[in-house]
Amino acid sequence: MNIQLPDGSSRTLADGATAYDLAADIGAGLARATIAATVNGKQVDVSHVLSDGDTVSLITEKSAEGVEVIRHSMSHLMAMAVQEVFPGAQVTIGPVIEGGFYYDFAYERAFTPEDLSKIEEKMRQLCNQKLPITREEWDRDAAIAHFEGMGEIYKAKLIGRIPAGETVSLYRQGEWSDLCRGPHVPNTGVLKHFKLMKVSGAYWEGNSDNEQLRRIYGTAWASKQDLNDYLHRLEEAEKRDHRKLAKSLDLFHLQEEAPGMIFWHPKGWSVWQVVENEIRSVMNQHGYKEIKTPQVVDRKLWEKSGHWEKFRDDMFTTSTENREYAIKPMNCPCHVQVYNQGLHSYRDLPLRLAEFGSCHRNEPSGTLHGLMRLRNFVQDDAHIFCAESQIESEVLAFIDLVFETYKKFGFEDVIIFLSDRPEQRVGTDEQWDKAESSLHEALKAKGLEYGLNPGEGAFYGPKIEFSLKDCLGRVWQCGTIQVDFSMPGRLGAEYVDEESNKQTPVMLHRAVLGSMERFIGILIEEYEGKFPLWLSPVQAVVCNISDSQREYADSVAKKLQKCGFRVESDLRNEKVGYKVRAHTLQRVPLILVVGDKERDENTVSVRSMSGENIGTFTVDACVEMMKNKVQAYE
Repeated sequence: MNIQLPDGSSRTLADGATAYDLAADIGAGLARATIAATVNGKQVDVSHVLSDGDTVSLITEKSAEGVEVIRHSMSHLMAMAVQEVFPGAQVTIGPVIEGGFYYDFAYERAFTPEDLSKIEEKMRQLCNQKLPITREEWDRDAAIAHFEGMGEIYKAKLIGRIPAGETVSLYRQGEWSDLCRGPHVPNTGVLKHFKLMKVSGAYWEGNSDNEQLRRIYGTAWASKQDLNDYLHRLEEAEKRDHRKLAKSLDLFHLQEEAPGMIFWHPKGWSVWQVVENEIRSVMNQHGYKEIKTPQVVDRKLWEKSGHWEKFRDDMFTTSTENREYAIKPMNCPCHVQVYNQGLHSYRDLPLRLAEFGSCHRNEPSGTLHGLMRLRNFVQDDAHIFCAESQIESEVLAFIDLVFETYKKFGFEDVIIFLSDRPEQRVGTDEQWDKAESSLHEALKAKGLEYGLNPGEGAFYGPKIEFSLKDCLGRVWQCGTIQVDFSMPGRLGAEYVDEESNKQTPVMLHRAVLGSMERFIGILIEEYEGKFPLWLSPVQAVVCNISDSQREYADSVAKKLQKCGFRVESDLRNEKVGYKVRAHTLQRVPLILVVGDKERDENTVSVRSMSGENIGTFTVDACVEMMKNKVQAYE
């Protein structure tokens, strides 16, 4: 039989040959590395029997698809080990997730870290046995009876949802088996590089009304080096956790009386103001007009915009004088109200309205995560009202704005995806064609590489998403621009065209940072709290060596403050070494030390956060040095 390969070449194999046979025919090294295959677009085991004319792509252990197969097989290995160590445990579901896998178990008690060590040891024993992993096809009802007979009621429930008369696939390793679509690695000996990470609680099917389950998380990789690198990244992420740094650097806090809402401290709010002013400056340079809209708006507007029907459960509501209101979860309907005040001509377009809009959404308490997921957050939001012919030019200008802003904050690795029309959508195909074409052409005009998310656009229009990759390789989706043909019409937005006819403008929803809070959280972790001078909440501290320089140190601090710098003086009766260490731990970029010599010569001795002796400067020269360091980021 003839087998087609991805590069367009082909191989001739004997009838009955498997995917493994194809790998072996190409080369012994490839055969050793191959753990699965894709046949005619579907992933299969290496034992899959090929047919004449099949198109086959081999999956090796180090490919992204291969790592996912390893993790999927590893979840089965962990489940088998758990049931051998804790015979009363029932298996439920065990999917692959980003960075690893988990499995939920029904068991009489929660698992402990000590339990994880026992499970890991059993997993290694099973790996060493190199148990063959084989696929079996079962009648649906026979599979239900099989698992019910084993006391596996959850597996029986899952299979019971499959239509009667259908077959199901089970995977067996040794005497243990589990329901699964596959594919899996050929044997447990492939599964070498793993670690169980943590335990947590979970509910059956994610419903808090259901039984409490015990979840075990793990990670698995193709090589020991990949595993070690991943664990190192986790250690670094732990050190950089913005919640821990916020406490040690006195930036903000959260408390139970206001779940998912931030109490900003002076230093944290200073960072906020620098970020906000930077965005405001960029907006002004790019022709945006800043507005402010109400926090609480009558339900009728949200019904008219369509948000009430789609997002009612996520809204906080209140009522007074027999009227029901929603605390705004987004800003767009209010921006249309500003646009609607007065008659607009085509000459007024594009009109760009921006707002640092405070939004509230009733996020589940279990999803809240420091600055990264909140119930109250502020968006650097803006809406551009334009004619259809202006979409592409506005997108081009926005792309420039996005890259300009991200670079200022130290991010130059930007990942771009374009999401096009979903099945359920509003607007005509002609409108969608024009909108999608405008986004494609704008990205091409900038020479930017981008991926596609087919069918992932909003129901009202396509969008471009901009994601940042941080120093640990993590990806954060931040900026977006979305084309909306729906809301302006729903809310009565109009303009008069060149022929004096009334037209509905297109509305571009756009944000550069997304959530201000989340972006600041990203910044804290990116810099590990060691902000560059322009962004740091305290840019310099003036420390005296003894009490005789007290007045001079204070005067230096005040002069630098008058020059616009965020400077403090430390006049405590402590040794200067103690002060320097304390402010280094507080991530202050510059520490200015003054003794008798500096006082008498009207100078300061400048040290960096890293301990470098930058030099001795006159106060005026210090001002210029600091200005130059700040301007280096502009």
